[in-house]
Amino acid sequence: HLVETPERSATVYGDGLSEGNYWFEFSAARQTMSPHLSAEENYALFGTAASPHGHGHHYRARLTFREETRPGEVAECLSDLRAELDHKNLNHEVPGLQNLPKTTESLAQYIHARVSAQLPLHRVRLHERADFFAEYWSGGHFFLGLQRPFSAAHRLHAPALSTEENVALYGKCNNPRGHGHRYLVEATIDGSYDERSGTLYDFLAFGDGIDRSLAPWQDKHLDLETEEFREKPSTGENIVRALWPKCNARLDDRLIRLRLWETPNNRFTFRR
Repeated sequence: HLVETPERSATVYGDGLSEGNYWFEFSAARQTMSPHLSAEENYALFGTAASPHGHGHHYRARLTFREETRPGEVAECLSDLRAELDHKNLNHEVPGLQNLPKTTESLAQYIHARVSAQLPLHRVRLHERADFFAEYWSGGHFFLGLQRPFSAAHRLHAPALSTEENVALYGKCNNPRGHGHRYLVEATIDGSYDERSGTLYDFLAFGDGIDRSLAPWQDKHLDLETEEFREKPSTGENIVRALWPKCNARLDDRLIRLRLWETPNNRFTFRR
């Protein structure tokens, strides 16, 4: 993965597949709602976000292409999108959204449709905020991602290794008194998109599932106060592996990817 600028990056995979990524931002107001639901149904599903007075977000979108595109063509397309969406009320000032649900999932799909009408776009990731995003892929696939932090102490130490081997392998992270992190977890789910409501999954239930999975580890020493790491080292690999079944069970077996940041430069991923 190569980052050229905050707005431009590229990824090449082991099978030779390459992708180009372009980011753009826009600020907009919206009332989260679906025109296919009654006012009572909208409020029950979206809560205060369904207020007719609206609320606002600074959106950040990533467009991913798997076919070669000319940067000038992409720039022109993004300029058109900004003009259409930036500093607008999405419910009242964007004609293409009038009959669509005003949800992050629906908006990601709309952006995909607008761009793919001109360029060979593969997928869109739309961040409503830094810790929450929706993705729409060609072929009609939707995904939601949500991040949650937790703080814990640990010591990297493998019982099967000698003292010297542990120090050589883990260095200062083998400190007998331990050290701590503010871990960041990102869960990504898939499933069936509900056309009527414009949602993939209940947002509050999504966050609650992750929170309840992390609660036993919050403000604990992972090696001394949890069962998962009494016999094996609390490495990032083992933490994300131990967290997967907890989250997946609480998210209706819809988890497809789980990421764990131990530090901003240190990330571990477990996939279905």
